[in-house]
Amino acid sequence: MTAAPALELWGVRKEFGGQVAVDGVDLEVPEGSFFALLGPSGCGKTTTLRMVAGLEQPTAGAVSIGGRDVTGTPAHRRPVNTVFQSYALFPHLSVLQNVEFGLRRQRVPDARARALAGLQTVRLAHLADRRPAQLSGGQQQRIALARAIVNNPSVLLLDEPLGALDLALRRAMQLELKRIQAEAGLTFVHVTHDQEEAMTMADTVAVMNAGRIEQLGPPAELYELPRTPFVATFLGRSNLVAGTVVEGSGGVLGVEVAGARLQVPADRSAVSDGPVLLGVRPEKVRLSAQGEPPPSGSNVLGPGTVTDVSFTGVSTAYQVDLGALGVHEVFAQNTTGAPTSRPGDTVHLAWDVDFTFGLVPDAAAAS
Repeated sequence: MTAAPALELWGVRKEFGGQVAVDGVDLEVPEGSFFALLGPSGCGKTTTLRMVAGLEQPTAGAVSIGGRDVTGTPAHRRPVNTVFQSYALFPHLSVLQNVEFGLRRQRVPDARARALAGLQTVRLAHLADRRPAQLSGGQQQRIALARAIVNNPSVLLLDEPLGALDLALRRAMQLELKRIQAEAGLTFVHVTHDQEEAMTMADTVAVMNAGRIEQLGPPAELYELPRTPFVATFLGRSNLVAGTVVEGSGGVLGVEVAGARLQVPADRSAVSDGPVLLGVRPEKVRLSAQGEPPPSGSNVLGPGTVTDVSFTGVSTAYQVDLGALGVHEVFAQNTTGAPTSRPGDTVHLAWDVDFTFGLVPDAAAAS
């Protein structure tokens, strides 16, 4: 018998004064997984989290935790804990006392032992006697996390928990959170606007936009095969061009783009005829110098002019002006130790057909 998902939402909708914040969200979070709600500010991800926590009630739809409908259940009676961006630690209590605070209130008999075990999980047992003011931001975040996980919630909710940390510490904490989730075996639902954060930590990512889930799946799947222009441009970078499907055979579609003929695998395109938006990720594209034949089996666009070269160490980012098709990006690994093209060079862009994806046209994304 299959275990019930840790969290389910059915047609969840939330309105504030007639404005729709969340618009018919359905999702299922497997038990023991790391799930991320990813999207820009105002997309509805935090409101969705608050409805799971019981801090907001849905206008319509239902919320289930561990197979039990909790839609009308007050927040304090739900088997969840929430970790916010602000750590909300008690400054007058020690680290250990902060972690065991909730357990003491519930009169848990082994509160101190469980609190110490929680500190060991976040690798801060040696700081048990210190006060929060004596800790770094990253350490305070881990204390807040330990305080949440010792309650063994069915679902642990994380609302932008790393937003207050600097870049280097945030990246370190991404890996630490992933380790803690795997070790604790709890279900984490993490809200973030940071694409790298979601892709680094989550087993499954739901990309939200305008109150809806645009696409849901493993990070690699969303990145390699976006299904909407929004996902293609929000989750990483994409070069997009508008074209028209003019033929199809052998599982490949032929697309006319500004007089050039490009191809896209039929199973990588949301469109099989008529207008289509073709896309490719910048790191999949190669620069071919003027007069240099592109690799066989490639899609090719150009000629274009290199307008900017940015050396970043590991890679070089090129901006290439293709005239009516706009400016496109190419990310090249620095295997030779220096950029191979310079501003003003005439080049073609080439990439394997299998890296192309096709989307339903969206004027805003293509402009």
